[in-house]
Amino acid sequence: MATPQFLSSFKYSDGLTVVAISICTAIVCEAISWLLIYRTNSYKSLKSSIDKAAKKLETMKTDQNPNKLSAKKSKTKKIDRVESTLKESSRDLSLFKFKSGAVVALVLIVVFGFLNSLFEGKVVAKLPFKPIGIVMKMSHRGLQGEDSTDCSMVFLYFLCSISIRTNLQKFLGFSPPRGAAGGGLFPMPDPKTS
Repeated sequence: MATPQFLSSFKYSDGLTVVAISICTAIVCEAISWLLIYRTNSYKSLKSSIDKAAKKLETMKTDQNPNKLSAKKSKTKKIDRVESTLKESSRDLSLFKFKSGAVVALVLIVVFGFLNSLFEGKVVAKLPFKPIGIVMKMSHRGLQGEDSTDCSMVFLYFLCSISIRTNLQKFLGFSPPRGAAGGGLFPMPDPKTS
């Protein structure tokens, strides 16, 4: 049986079980991140340097009062220096978070394998709409039948994981510093290099 005995009588027991396990996994992953990253002095110093550089850059960009051409050039150089410091600190922060990312990925893979073995081929939820092509392939993955509103564990766990963990990070104050945002997979192109 896939769900605990007390939940098996509920209509949505499998879906609730997946959501509960997703919440527990998010808490465990954030605890691991706190142990390996957020409580260390080097993380705190990197975060404060990113915050300071982002604030300084914001004030430098909003202060538009250069009277002379030479003042404008020196201000541009200062802005470039602060931007490069900000990029360097953001890169260092990303490398620092990498070790925790490997441990968290291992935990997520183990939990996903466990859930996959429990709910293989089972419908855990019903979608209130008929999904479009690629979403239907994800939501109906591993399920028999033609009802496109059936939702597999994989899709529900994926949605829960990304939403719960992101909101938990914001709630606990572990979200990345303002200035570090934008690194990600697809960083914004630098307009000066174009």
